[in-house]
Amino acid sequence: MIYSNPNPRFPHQRRSSSEENLDRFIPNRSAMDMGYAHWMVTEGRKEKEPPFSRSPSSEAYRRLLAETLNLNRTRIFAFKNKPPVPVELIPRQHTSSSASSSSTYHQQPKPAKPRRRIRQTSERALDAPDIVDDFYLNLLDWGSSNIVAIALARSVYLWDASHGSTSELVTVDEEHGLFTSVNWAPDGRHLAIGLENSEVQLWDAASNKQLRTLKGGHRCRVGSLAWNNHILTTGGMDGLIMNNDVRIRDHIVGTYRGHSQEVCGLKWSASGQQLASGGNDNLIHIWDRRRSSMAAAHQWLHRMEEHTAAVRALAWCPFQANLLASGGGGGDMSIKFWNTITGACLNSANTYAQVCGLLWSKSERELLSSHGFTGNQLTLWKYPSMVKTAELRGHTSRVLFLAQSPDGCTVASAAGDETLRFWNVFGDPAEAAREKSAPKANSEPFSWVNRIR
Repeated sequence: MIYSNPNPRFPHQRRSSSEENLDRFIPNRSAMDMGYAHWMVTEGRKEKEPPFSRSPSSEAYRRLLAETLNLNRTRIFAFKNKPPVPVELIPRQHTSSSASSSSTYHQQPKPAKPRRRIRQTSERALDAPDIVDDFYLNLLDWGSSNIVAIALARSVYLWDASHGSTSELVTVDEEHGLFTSVNWAPDGRHLAIGLENSEVQLWDAASNKQLRTLKGGHRCRVGSLAWNNHILTTGGMDGLIMNNDVRIRDHIVGTYRGHSQEVCGLKWSASGQQLASGGNDNLIHIWDRRRSSMAAAHQWLHRMEEHTAAVRALAWCPFQANLLASGGGGGDMSIKFWNTITGACLNSANTYAQVCGLLWSKSERELLSSHGFTGNQLTLWKYPSMVKTAELRGHTSRVLFLAQSPDGCTVASAAGDETLRFWNVFGDPAEAAREKSAPKANSEPFSWVNRIR
């Protein structure tokens, strides 16, 4: 029953009589079976048949039917909604035999991935005497054939990571100046070397033979290099970016003009369609490979002006196309992320230190940065939260140069303290080799269903 207040002008006034009950019962109609309630009130309690006249089988059938149709309820009204009882479409006795021989796909719990232990110290340290402590140069690279190339003053050395052997590739006279950049071709055999006198040498590292010298493009030192198949892109102190086809005599096939100062960072995207360039003018440009002709030399896709210091550190994301990470110098100290389709800055993180280099992990959503003053450390970040995972210390001077091993696990770093250090920051190389050689599991969906026993 529902009681109403006889005095509607004062709906909250308490009644004076103690005999009057103010409690109200408000049924939840959405939780009630109104048809069953009406039947229980009117006809449900009437015995249609004397209980003594039922046979044991009919009584058992009546109880089973009542349980199945939920007719044993004694409550007519309901205050709360009860969750429906789950119904098994396939009885357990029919699936127990097959479950013992093969487990279903959706019942297999995903194994928990063990937490990776990141060693805070370097695995190996090598001497790098006379390395030039210059923020705008690129003096270290790790090729696909597992050989590290490093330029030390007027000499270039090769360190074979597979055998631990070191060899000298080339030494130039004083008239050529210093080596200012090194970069391996995708085949891991051919090496491009930039010089202070504006020349670029091409070497066959397998035979220790110089193939050719590229001249006539730049007017100043070539501090940055980037390969895109047979195209070698060079960036100079004159602010020019040039595409060189190393297969032909007249090697300059395109020029980009957008930087007013030295080009210190060059990186091609994985697709080979976009080129990112960073300069001492604090600018980042995104260039389209199809617009490298002389007539379209100034037509960059995007021009990013948010950094407030020189941009040397550039890294394309391996798991998300058109995502670029960039790092600013001592007057900026930030890592920024860009959508190179729209040119928008997606995020910016303050590192509180000069950003010298950036490397993405090939297996995890992580980013490694190397820094100059004041920390001189390597920092591992989770992406996209940019939470610090680890800080690797060992260098006593700014960590200018970074390179990544072919398997993606090990990172080489070179600093002004004249040391070359190796860090297993992105995983265990032995485990990565085992995963690569292990046979892949059958990924066919519902393969357990259609199986002939």
